[in-house]
Amino acid sequence: FWTIFSSFENPGNENIFPKQIKKNGRNIHFSTFFIFRIHLIPGFVDSEQADWMFEQLLQDIPWGQRTHIRQEVSFEEPRLTSWYGELPYTYSRITMQPNPNWHPLLTMLKERIEELTGYTFNSLLCNLYRNEKDSVDWHSDDEPSLGKNPVIASLSFGATRTFEMRKKPSPEEDGDYTYVERLRIPLDHGTLLIMEGATQEDWQHRVPKEYHSRDERINLTFRIIYPEPDGVWK
Repeated sequence: FWTIFSSFENPGNENIFPKQIKKNGRNIHFSTFFIFRIHLIPGFVDSEQADWMFEQLLQDIPWGQRTHIRQEVSFEEPRLTSWYGELPYTYSRITMQPNPNWHPLLTMLKERIEELTGYTFNSLLCNLYRNEKDSVDWHSDDEPSLGKNPVIASLSFGATRTFEMRKKPSPEEDGDYTYVERLRIPLDHGTLLIMEGATQEDWQHRVPKEYHSRDERINLTFRIIYPEPDGVWK
């Protein structure tokens, strides 16, 4: 796959409308100090293989619905998840317990991605979006257990959903996202998306709810997890 580079520009009003990305490979942009990079590889798994893999993962993965706590209010996640890895993973005050029993198909996919990227992943968060109402809100994968400049390899099966990204505002914008740069990336059946560098530090991402009917979609997010320094999982 290949990557496109472009120099950083401060966002203005012209960035209200998100850019659509469909090409194989794109580097978001780089500056003198940091690199923010994503790679897009449509057809990483060909459609015939992706079909049977999707059905097997849908059937074999132990899917469950977790409960979030936000501002002391609990609510169920609008999607199903499953965790694989020898370490726990905590996000949004939810702790996924260690699960070293990798499904053989997941191990095979992990090894294929490792061969392509040169990274060695030790954990996997699986997401099942059951229909157009399932989603994940704006966030960054920046938990301490992911380390600095984490690499996330995201593999999609099933219905196409739109992956949206938005640049975090500069400090002087005081949390105002109105005019930040935005990206929209349709993730098709068998597509691999890799985020690396300072992407999590400088960008947020989400999969929004949709107005039109959508079938099931599985998203596998391979990660590198480290033990938290103080040994306490918060």
